[in-house]
Amino acid sequence: MIAFYRTNDLESIVYRDALEIRKNVFVVEQGVPENMEIDSEELAVHYVGYVDSKAVVTARTVNEEDGAWHIQRVATLKEYRSKGYAKEIMKCIEEIAINEDIHYLTLGAQDQAQDFYIKLGFNVSGEGFYDAGIAHHKMTKTLR
Repeated sequence: MIAFYRTNDLESIVYRDALEIRKNVFVVEQGVPENMEIDSEELAVHYVGYVDSKAVVTARTVNEEDGAWHIQRVATLKEYRSKGYAKEIMKCIEEIAINEDIHYLTLGAQDQAQDFYIKLGFNVSGEGFYDAGIAHHKMTKTLR
């Protein structure tokens, strides 16, 4: 069973757990410079999924000017991948977004993760781009 928590408090344990997962996945595994990974933290709502009190998956959302939520930094610890936790955190965010009357979600997906997001109902929109040297595409999902 996985339990989700969210926060915008940069002093909270939830935020610290999110940051730890992101550092492991993006900085250590993918080689993203830490100064590029840790940015605009105060503008985001940070989500963490816990299995048996262990933080295993994270994501964050940032409000867009048009009222959409931009999902960022979706990451799962290596030993917890392929267990559906990233799908579950995305579903959690989507449910909260619907309850808060958000009309659509957007994200910049690493190209290697596009199929994952397509299965969740996201569509590729626009030209590809590079972020931290990694190929990405913008993807969106209409909620209402």
